[in-house]
Amino acid sequence: MAKIYNVPDGIKVPELNFQNIPQYQKDCELFLRQLKVFARNRNKGKLVGEIIQFPVADGYAQYMVAGLRPVELIHIPLWDAWDFQYVHLITAKEIQGQIDGQKALKKLFGGK
Repeated sequence: MAKIYNVPDGIKVPELNFQNIPQYQKDCELFLRQLKVFARNRNKGKLVGEIIQFPVADGYAQYMVAGLRPVELIHIPLWDAWDFQYVHLITAKEIQGQIDGQKALKKLFGGK
């Protein structure tokens, strides 16, 4: 079973402000960069720092890969901060497949 962690102390989660969405988006990008640096400093493994997501309600539950052996994920509490109820069951092989699929879609349709 995967271990799911909250954001580590010292990394500030941006506060959603509907009055200034462009600033929130910039804050989210900075947050994700900081979280990725933390994850990669902690574990140099393959896929560490990659983000996986699962559709939930009107958005996505997002997690950053912190390790594959054992599977460790960091919950990303942005926007609606959705959780995925079965994320603890995900395997390293499924994570690899999801990341490969996400990259193929980005290549096909463009984007960051």
